[in-house]
Amino acid sequence: MVPWRPDVNCSWGRRSLSYCVLTPARSSAMWALSRHHLCLTFLLMCVLSSVLFFHISQDLFCNALDLSAVFADRPLLTNPVAIFCLSGTLMSPNTSSSCPKNPASLSGTWTISPEGRLGNQMGQYATLLALAQLNGLQAFILPDMHAALAPVFRITLPVLAPEVDSHTPWRKLQLHDWMSEEYAHLKNPLLKLTGFPCSWTFFHHLWEQIRSEFTLHDHLREKAQDFLRQLRLPDTGILPGTFVGVHVRRGDYLEVMPQRWKGVVGDGVYLQQAMDWFRARHEAPVFVVTSNGMGWYRENINTSQGDVIFAGDGQEESPEKDFALLTQCNHTIMTIGTFGFWAAYLAGGDTVYLANFTLPDSNFLRIFKPEAAFLPEWVGINADLSPLQKLRRSLFGIA
Repeated sequence: MVPWRPDVNCSWGRRSLSYCVLTPARSSAMWALSRHHLCLTFLLMCVLSSVLFFHISQDLFCNALDLSAVFADRPLLTNPVAIFCLSGTLMSPNTSSSCPKNPASLSGTWTISPEGRLGNQMGQYATLLALAQLNGLQAFILPDMHAALAPVFRITLPVLAPEVDSHTPWRKLQLHDWMSEEYAHLKNPLLKLTGFPCSWTFFHHLWEQIRSEFTLHDHLREKAQDFLRQLRLPDTGILPGTFVGVHVRRGDYLEVMPQRWKGVVGDGVYLQQAMDWFRARHEAPVFVVTSNGMGWYRENINTSQGDVIFAGDGQEESPEKDFALLTQCNHTIMTIGTFGFWAAYLAGGDTVYLANFTLPDSNFLRIFKPEAAFLPEWVGINADLSPLQKLRRSLFGIA
């Protein structure tokens, strides 16, 4: 019997194996299959199958894997979202830039637990983006954060599917609200950040990128600008040259600050001082007020000069209108809270903020550093703590 030596003639497609044909070596003699021949054939087919699988998987990941391909036997819990944002991925209408150019150069996966309302989640998003870049990791957001931010901003970070999140062996890291050296040397490739970070010390070096991420959708920006274009100065009837956005946080802070943190919220005296600061430095400014306590503002602020406009609706469940108005102004007056911080940060210009709004022994100062919360060029006006001091004296019987 003449030994059989197969010739392998393979045709390869551009990205994957198309076909391979086995042809026997020319022989003038007939041959019969033996166990040895069958073993060789089986091994060869195993090798070819492995090569074929490798090329198919390469195509899947290089062209962005769809969730339905990964979890074909599971119903999706949310609208389809991307796991990998690679070249060729279809982008959401809520994004404004292309996918990362070289995601393969980034190792690991980082995300952050979405907690709180709009301002909180903006801080979490910006901090995740900055720390992931600093440590060379790929950042993903969870669907709840995407649902909170994408209707307002043109965010670009890819979304991690709930199935992936629930099956990932995360290491969790609770962040405090300022940048620390340890955060620049985080090595864990699977990290889920937690907490309420909202400090410029995390992300201010990426100022242009952060502003791009938090670009308003056109319809929100245009609606806010249309409103501002309709405003007129009280004496001349001409369009104001300077708009100062005013955000007054009240709501739950009226109880949380004095009862838990030994602090106060911005009162009428502070707001009057802040407006006077701008009146002294800018010609005929108009103050565009938003608040979740608009009734209080109307009763406690002197509006006799005609330059105060009550503009916002104060709806905490749909804050995008108020936020858009504030960011389209030239300058900002804020009281306390992350919503006001982000409005001021994105608006640019001058910012006046409420300073020293807790007693010196407040536990709030253990988790909050004013120098990390307010930009150095912002102007602070001290809060009036006398109501808290009087309350303390009455409780302890001090005259």
